[in-house]
Amino acid sequence: MKNLILLIVATLILGSCKTKDEGNWTLLLDKELTQWDRYLSYQHKPGYDGTIPKDENGNDIQPIGLNAEGYDVFTVSETENEPVLKVSGEIYGCVITKQEYENYHFRLQVKWGDKKYDPRKNLLKDSGILYHSVGPLGAEYWRSWMMGQEFQIMEGHMGDYWSQVTSAIDIRAYLPEYIMNPVAHKSQPFLSMGQDEEIQGFCLRSNNYENKPGEWNTLELVCFENKILHIVNGHVVMVLQNSRYIKNGESIPLNKGKIQLQSEATEVFYKDIAIQPLEKLPAKYALYFKE
Repeated sequence: MKNLILLIVATLILGSCKTKDEGNWTLLLDKELTQWDRYLSYQHKPGYDGTIPKDENGNDIQPIGLNAEGYDVFTVSETENEPVLKVSGEIYGCVITKQEYENYHFRLQVKWGDKKYDPRKNLLKDSGILYHSVGPLGAEYWRSWMMGQEFQIMEGHMGDYWSQVTSAIDIRAYLPEYIMNPVAHKSQPFLSMGQDEEIQGFCLRSNNYENKPGEWNTLELVCFENKILHIVNGHVVMVLQNSRYIKNGESIPLNKGKIQLQSEATEVFYKDIAIQPLEKLPAKYALYFKE
């Protein structure tokens, strides 16, 4: 009887600790997408050159726009009582959090669908998390997203970095040579990349930790003050700091903003989308920024 009582007490204590830990997480996905806006631009064609598309008379074609009705690019269904976001990918665009975030731990699970569309039919499946997103929609090359920093989601490239518009950042990475890309690694010094830097705004993740096709992958983004980590299935694949953007030649800190999930000519599924505020950078993550 005494052992039974001790077991019950221990279970209650562990349960309360789990509840306290999980209680800081805010789930961002529900069936109605109440915490997100939807934006759609265009169905891009092969050979697109980054300009605003024009009709047969040479007039600018307007993007579909914000929260337009009648499109099923972003839909939510329930699987085992859990909401799952399907991004069809047919039209370029994104879902955008209605709220801006600063100093947080963001997580989601992602897996690929089977479909691809022009202009990516013969390319790798592609999507992405755009964080610290600010300014107008449609500001970058594909006329589909806000300026920010990208946590790449691509076959074999989960955790890569791309700058958007005039953003820049510093990444622990090997110095690139000739046509080689920089490759992230926690052992290396920080290299500046992006707008107004010698290295353009792209860096490869340190290693490929993507799960097998059809399996869910857990992606985590840790942002605290000017420090950032890209984490794929429990592995830190990139260490970044000094997020910024360039405006009129001036470097401006970029440490908060909205979060976007891309629609980029690929069918992709998301679930368990959640965010947790950070009052300080956890010690296990702070180690990656020590000299």
